[in-house]
Amino acid sequence: LAQTPPAAGAARIVVINTADFGDEKAGITRYVNAEKALEAEFKTEVTALQTLATKIQNLEKEITALREQSQAKNSPINPASVQAKIDEYQNLQVDAKRKEEDLKAKYQRRQQAVVGPITQDIMKAIQEFTKQKGYALVLDASRLAGAEMILGWDETKIDVTKEFITFYNARPAGTATTAPVSTPKQ
Repeated sequence: LAQTPPAAGAARIVVINTADFGDEKAGITRYVNAEKALEAEFKTEVTALQTLATKIQNLEKEITALREQSQAKNSPINPASVQAKIDEYQNLQVDAKRKEEDLKAKYQRRQQAVVGPITQDIMKAIQEFTKQKGYALVLDASRLAGAEMILGWDETKIDVTKEFITFYNARPAGTATTAPVSTPKQ
């Protein structure tokens, strides 16, 4: 059965798409700036990890080529040198995995310190916004869609994401404090 439009004063259910908060042009300014600062803080370490990954890929290609050459008749390739490259490759893989896990843990800690207070402030603002607008329920559209719980909706009638972002960005700066972004050590 089709639902009839809510009567005046009836409870309204709306959605806010939290995935839009990180949009550089139309998102929540403080959130976007915190994410950019965090990305800049870890740029050197991410680049070093990418360089290590490239070195591993190149070493893998070199090992494959050496193996092919060593199987040729009268090959000048020493099997011990191939094994040395394989050992180097395996050591680099272990090192890269450890560095990646360390970086991921460090990033998550810093993200909680830098972005966490802003996220908490956003959640408080959603509560304030909900009460101010008289909504009965606000759902996160991105999580519902990701869980395939929303089969369809009329965005023009229930999506208040842009309105909330405007509301939040108009709030006075400094309502959420973040841990200072440290300069990366080189």
